[in-house]
Amino acid sequence: MIDSTERLVHHLEQAGRGSDSPVCAIDTEADSLHRYRESLCLIQFSAKGESVLIDPLVIEDLSPLGSYLSEATVWMHGADYDMTMFKRQFGDLPKVVYDTQIGARLLGARRFGLGDLVSLYFGVELSKSSQKADWGKRPLSPKMIEYALNDVHYLLEMGDLIVTKLKDLGRYEWFLESCTAARRRVLDRDDSKEETWRIQGSGKLDRRGLAFLKELWTWRDSEARSWDRPSFMVVPNRQLLEWSVDLAAGRQVSLPHHFRPDRVKRFRATASAAETMPESDWPERPSGKRRKRDRDFERRVESMIKTREKVAGELDIEGSLIAPRAVLESLAAGETMPSEVLLKWQRDCLALND
Repeated sequence: MIDSTERLVHHLEQAGRGSDSPVCAIDTEADSLHRYRESLCLIQFSAKGESVLIDPLVIEDLSPLGSYLSEATVWMHGADYDMTMFKRQFGDLPKVVYDTQIGARLLGARRFGLGDLVSLYFGVELSKSSQKADWGKRPLSPKMIEYALNDVHYLLEMGDLIVTKLKDLGRYEWFLESCTAARRRVLDRDDSKEETWRIQGSGKLDRRGLAFLKELWTWRDSEARSWDRPSFMVVPNRQLLEWSVDLAAGRQVSLPHHFRPDRVKRFRATASAAETMPESDWPERPSGKRRKRDRDFERRVESMIKTREKVAGELDIEGSLIAPRAVLESLAAGETMPSEVLLKWQRDCLALND
């Protein structure tokens, strides 16, 4: 465990020695399942055959790692979450991020979790015992340490195997383009503008229902913050939606028996405030352009899906990897151009040009 800035600097010097563009594998662990405000709790780092753990909870200055990564080629697996954590921590991302999950899917893998791929390429079954562990606690148990190190131990060798196969199949450029696009999506994502209370399923609510949902979401967020626990531990999204529907219809709701009296009181006050909220203050429903789904539209969509599935079958990859149905529908409706929603390799597969 690297637990000081001095040790971190020394290790990174060793890992980058003799290379203008160092190569490493990285994974992260956070405490999103245990705390209200998610924080980076552990960084797993592998380079030149050595895997170590970096403790961001005690290291006062992580900037040497940020500097190292700014010039590094970094391998990750399912990199979106880890890139998001690094963007929050350092305000930027490594210069190059390669994702073994993307590579494996381009090779045709249908089961592409890290454990699935380690089993496929190395015949090793990884333990999942610490998957939901509290990574904010110290000291880490031996099982947690083993679990964490295994997250990066195989990545660099696996990356080499995947790249070799991608080049053999002529799909290496697809991989580079896909990884670059995934990195750009994280960099361009503006989380501050997101209306987080609009949870999945909220689109089915009318404006009155949305008013209840927004107020109940704020109530839950306040409860979670004061308790220092994730919001889902107060009440899951599904229950918020059900309560919003019932309250908007004038029906009473039953609260969990384990709710403390003070929590129940605050809930009732929130529901009452939403009940008396003037209609002018109700949230607006998202106003999307209504798509004309006539026979010609359906025919165009089905034609593109048929082409996609034929190509996917020949390549032995998932059709959604070439183009999700929602993207094909937007193209069929003339709402977007191929270059706006598809990568070059995807357009080439579908023979779509602007």
